[in-house]
Formats: sequence, C-alpha cells, structure tokens
Amino acid sequence: MRVDFYQVDVFTIALFKGNPAGVVLNADALTAAEMQSIAREVNNPETAFVLKPQDDSHDIRIRYFTPNIEVSGCGHATLAACYVWARQRGFKKRLINLKLPHGILPVELLGDGKNKRVFMTQSLPKFKSVLSGSGKNHLLNALNLTPKDLIRTPVQVVDSEDSKILIPLKDKNLLNNLTPDFGRLVDVSVQFNCNGFHVFTLDNQNDITTTYARTFSPAIGVNEDPVAGSGNGHLGAYLVKYQLIKHNNRCFQFVSRQGEDINRSGFAHVTVKIEDGIPTAVKVGGDVRLVFATTIEL
Repeated sequence: MRVDFYQVDVFTIALFKGNPAGVVLNADALTAAEMQSIAREVNNPETAFVLKPQDDSHDIRIRYFTPNIEVSGCGHATLAACYVWARQRGFKKRLINLKLPHGILPVELLGDGKNKRVFMTQSLPKFKSVLSGSGKNHLLNALNLTPKDLIRTPVQVVDSEDSKILIPLKDKNLLNNLTPDFGRLVDVSVQFNCNGFHVFTLDNQNDITTTYARTFSPAIGVNEDPVAGSGNGHLGAYLVKYQLIKHNNRCFQFVSRQGEDINRSGFAHVTVKIEDGIPTAVKVGGDVRLVFATTIEL
C-alpha cells in the first residue's frame, strides 16, 4: 500500500521556520498502529491523517498523532491538513467543515498564488482549574521560576481541542531563558489532566507583536512546540477574560510570536469576538508553506 505524505510549515512564509506538520491524505485504509508508525518515523510535533466524511455535515475528518501518542486535536496540523486537502482540489473550496469528536469546526483559506493563510475557528476555550498552593509551586519549580516572575493573573488550565496551562510572565528575558525540567512538567500534566504549558509575556518591546510565547508539551512527546495554534487561541480568550489588553468590546486581533529560541520563528494570528467583555468566539491561523511531497510504501 502507498500513501501520499506532505510536509508543511505553518505560521510562516519562509521554509524551515514556523511549526512543521505532516499530512497524509486518504488515510482511511490505515490502522491506528500504522498511523502511529508514520508519525514516529517523520517525527514532526504532529502528523494529521485525513479521513473521508461520514455524512453531508462536513468535508473531512482528521486523526492526530505525535511521535508518541494519538491526541484529540492540534491547531497547526489542522491548518496544514486543510491546506493540503484544498490544494489537491485546486483551492476551489475555501471553506472547509472539519468534524472532530467535539463538533464541527469551520476552516477558511485566504490569499492567492503561493501565499495562503489558513484560519480555524476553535471550540470556545473553557477556563478550568486555577493552580495554587503546592500544585502551582510544583509547576514553577519545573520551569525554574518563582512567584515574583509572574504577573498578577491566574495560572490556569484552558481547554478546547486540547488543554494547556497558561502561565503569564513579566518580561521577555524570563521567557527566553526558561530551562524547563521536562520530567517534572510531565508530572504536572498528569496532575492537572493537560497536555502542555503555554508560557507568554506581553513585554513586546515596541514590536508589532502583542505577545511572545513558548509552548512545552513533554507529556505527549513534544518538549517544545515551535508555534502553537490552539495554545495561542486559548491565550486570546485569556487576554480578554482577564482584561490584559484594550479592545472595543466587539473584536480583538493580535499576533503572537514564537519559536525564536529553537530557530523556528513564526507568527500566529488570533481574532477574538467579544460580547459584554466576555470572549464568545476564537479564530486562529497563519501562513502556510508546502515543503515537500512524497510517497510512503507500507
């Protein structure tokens, strides 16, 4: 059996930057074990396997695998998969309805020629456990941080397609110099039932970027994710909920920059719709580049 494999860089217009994702189209004949083997072999943070629709309510389904395990969702791999699927159809369809276990999400393609920008509407982020006491201390020790390094908003679990703990830092220097203990972070992931940690700062040093961030997900086999899709969507809702930014009470748009510390810099573009000061919808996306396509023989 042969399968077509595509390597895509997401959140970048430059090759070999941003967040790499693998995409396998027409993956219905593959077993879960074969999907896991392919994901382990190509060794991207995530690989997306595109499946046929089950009914007329959607265009495609996707299963997601890190090199270690299957996960319920992944922002940047979703953008990569929808880009490749649309590309194979000549970009004739620009709105793709994606079915995931928690619902149907719309994905939009914008732009012409080689430059394409893809946006997904996330499930509305849910704000869950606020870390305190020994749990918060355990996390800070794992990141080699102290309470003085944080701004005065909660360290909190936020969940949509996947769950992340959001950690607000005072300045970019702290972010750049993080030296996590990944073993301890795995313990915290288990304790709070989350798959990663989205650490960010609003210290943008007069850049056009609103936030800088780093994402660590060792519990699913990705020590540092270059640029997070869903994590930055979570961040958009968090910024609005805790009034960390100014907005017009209708819509807030911002750019989050990631990946500088691992030489995979990229930019996530986030839009948050707002009613009465509350986030009501979150859209996250960015530029995509096809790196190569090949065939895998099984």
